[in-house]
Amino acid sequence: MTILDFPIISRIRRNHGLEHASLNILNQRFPERTLAGYSSPSGFFVLGDVTTEDLRAAVMQALTRLQTGERHLTIHPNCGTNYVAAGFVAGLLAWLGMAGAKSRREKVDRLPFVIALAMLGFIISQPLGPKIQERITTSGNPEGMTIVDIFPVKVGWLTLHRVVTQG
Repeated sequence: MTILDFPIISRIRRNHGLEHASLNILNQRFPERTLAGYSSPSGFFVLGDVTTEDLRAAVMQALTRLQTGERHLTIHPNCGTNYVAAGFVAGLLAWLGMAGAKSRREKVDRLPFVIALAMLGFIISQPLGPKIQERITTSGNPEGMTIVDIFPVKVGWLTLHRVVTQG
């Protein structure tokens, strides 16, 4: 048993996968809309201009498609995992580029090199985020998950939706 198999982590990964699959389906149907999500052990939130009915249809379709093996739906191009991976690699290379620089002058002289290293890190990290999603932060196996409820939540002027799952 790995840490990814711990019940709470498994639930978050499966909900994260269902969230991504739902957002991918919504993005195909409404490509002009900006949507975001946040997963937890008990389900996920969807933020953006979407009706409860459209979200319900997308979530149900996503669950069905995951159950039939469409694991690719769990990878989303705008997942925070992609940004973390890119930031980590770019930051690490930038830090390495400054290693050993003691004076302010040395640091300023290295700045173009460090910027180039950071950009290189950003570019080479592009395949890393989706691989991390695939292997760590999401799961494409819903393992008996069911949808308990989907409802809108008003937070001031903002409306988001809560998707509650079980299993």
